[in-house]
Amino acid sequence: MRRTLLALLYALPILFLLVFYVYPLLAILRVSFSVPAPEVVSQTLEMAASPSFWRVLWFTTWQATLSTVLTVLVGLPLAAIFARFDFPGKGIMAALLTIPFVMPTVVVAPAFLALIGRNGVLNTWLQASFGLTAPPLQLEQTIGLILLVHVFYNVAIVIRTVGGFWSNLSPSLGEAAAALGARPWQIFHTVTLPLLAPSILAASLLVFLFCFTSFGVVLILGGLRFATIEVEIYRQAVSYFNLPLAAFLSIVQLGVTFTVMVIYTRMQAGLSRSLRRRRRSQPRRPADLRQWLLVGGALCVTALGVLAPLAALVVRSFTLGDPGLTLIYYQALGQNLRQSAFFAPPVAAIGNSLLYAAATLAISLPLGVIAAYMLAQPRSRWAAVLDPLLLLPLGTSAVTLGFGYIVAMGPLRASPWLVPIAHSLIALPFVVRSFLPALRALDQRLRDAASMLGATPLRRWWTIDAPLLVRALLISAAFAFAISLGEFGATLLIARPDRPTMPMVIYQALSRPGLINYGQALAMSTILMAVTAFSLILIERFRLPGEEEF
Repeated sequence: MRRTLLALLYALPILFLLVFYVYPLLAILRVSFSVPAPEVVSQTLEMAASPSFWRVLWFTTWQATLSTVLTVLVGLPLAAIFARFDFPGKGIMAALLTIPFVMPTVVVAPAFLALIGRNGVLNTWLQASFGLTAPPLQLEQTIGLILLVHVFYNVAIVIRTVGGFWSNLSPSLGEAAAALGARPWQIFHTVTLPLLAPSILAASLLVFLFCFTSFGVVLILGGLRFATIEVEIYRQAVSYFNLPLAAFLSIVQLGVTFTVMVIYTRMQAGLSRSLRRRRRSQPRRPADLRQWLLVGGALCVTALGVLAPLAALVVRSFTLGDPGLTLIYYQALGQNLRQSAFFAPPVAAIGNSLLYAAATLAISLPLGVIAAYMLAQPRSRWAAVLDPLLLLPLGTSAVTLGFGYIVAMGPLRASPWLVPIAHSLIALPFVVRSFLPALRALDQRLRDAASMLGATPLRRWWTIDAPLLVRALLISAAFAFAISLGEFGATLLIARPDRPTMPMVIYQALSRPGLINYGQALAMSTILMAVTAFSLILIERFRLPGEEEF
C-alpha cells in the first residue's frame, strides 16, 4: 500500500509534464505537419537545406559560445575571490552579484539602454562634459551589446557553481604541492585547475544553454538584424504564422538543449558526490596589502558593473526628459493616455503579476519537491532520464509552447490558470535544482537512527527531513516566485489583454514611440526590479553555506 501511494505521488510531476508540456508540443507538431508523411519529410529536408536556417543556427551557436567564454573569463577571478577569501560584506556582495540572474530580461534590457543607450546616462554625461554633438557610445542594436548583457546576466552562474565547488576543495593537495616546492601559479595550473575543470564545464554548459535560448535580450536589444532560434520561432509563428518552420526550429532547439541538459545533470550529480567526500577548506582574510587591494579592486569594479545599469534604470525613471526629479512616468502607469475603450491600467499589471506568481508557487513548489525526492532515491533507474526531462522546459521555445496551449487546451485557453501553469513549467526546473542538492546532502544515518527508534516514515520525514530542508524549500519558493514575475515569452502569447503582467507592459511600452511610453517602461521596470530583488534577498538570507549550485 505504501509503495503504491509513493508511486502515485511520484507520478504527479510526470503527469504534469505529460499534460502541460508533452501534449501541447505534440498538438502543435500535429497541426504544423498535418500532411502525409512523404510531404513531412520533403518539407523537413527543404527547411534543413535553407540558407536562412543555417544563418540563424550559426548565429545562435557562435553568439552563445562567445557569450559563454566571456562569462567564464569574467566569472573565474570572482569565483576565486569568493572561494579563497573572507572579507567584510561578503554576503551582501554575493547578493549584488546574483541580482542580474534574478532580474527578468525585460528589465535588464531597459537598464542597459538607460545606461549606455543613445539617450542614456553615460552618453548624456559625456556629451555635456566634452561638448559632443552626438552620443559617443553607439551600442544599440549591436552584437557587442548583446554579448555584454549575456555576460552581465549569467556571470552569477559561474561564481556560484565554480566558487561553491572551489570552496569545498580539500587544501591537502595544494599544501602537498607547496611542500614539494611548487609556486602558487604551478599549484593552480597542475592541481587546482584540473580539479575545477568539471565545475567550469558544468557552469559553461548552463551559461551556453541560457544564451542559446536567449529571447528577450535579442528581441529588445538586437532589433531586426539579429535573431536566435528562439527569436526566429517567435517571428515565424507570430508575424508570418509559418507553423511548420516554427515547429522545425523548435525540434532543432530541443535536440541541442536536451543534449546539453543530459551532460549538465550528470556532471552536477558527480560534483555533488565528490564534494561529500572532501574536507572543505575555510576562506581566510587577505594576508597582506596586496591581497586586500586585489580583492577590493576586483569587487569595486564588479559592483560598479553590476549596479551601474540598475542604478541608471532607477535614475532615468525619475529624470527622463526633465532636468529635475519627476513622478510623471509612475503617475502615467494608471492613466489611459490613448483613450482606449479596452484599456487595462499598467498599474494593474503589478497585481496580476503577483497573483500569477503566487499561483505558480502553489503549483511548482510541491511538484518540484516531489520530483527532487524521486531523483534523490539511491540507485534510481529513472534519474538519468527524468533529471534532464525536468529541465527540458527551459530549452523549449516559450512561443511554441504558448501556441501549443492555444491549439490543445480548448476551453482552458480563456482560463486565468493557463498563465501560472506555463510559469510553473519554467519554474519547476529551478525548484528541483535548488532543492535537490540539499536533499542529496542529508545524512542517511539520521533517518536510519529514527527508524531504529520506531519512527514511522511520516514522523521520520517530519522530525528529520523537514527541519533540515526548510531553508532549501524557502530558496526554491523564492526562485519560483521571481521566475514567474519575470517570465516573458509564453506570457506574451497566452495572457489575456485585459490581464497584462509587468513584463508585458514593459515590452508594449518599449514597442511604442514617444517619451511617455519609454518613461512608463522605465518606471515599470524599476518596480519589477524592486520586487524581484526582494526575492533575491530571501534567497541569500536562507542559503546554506557551501550550497552554491544552480
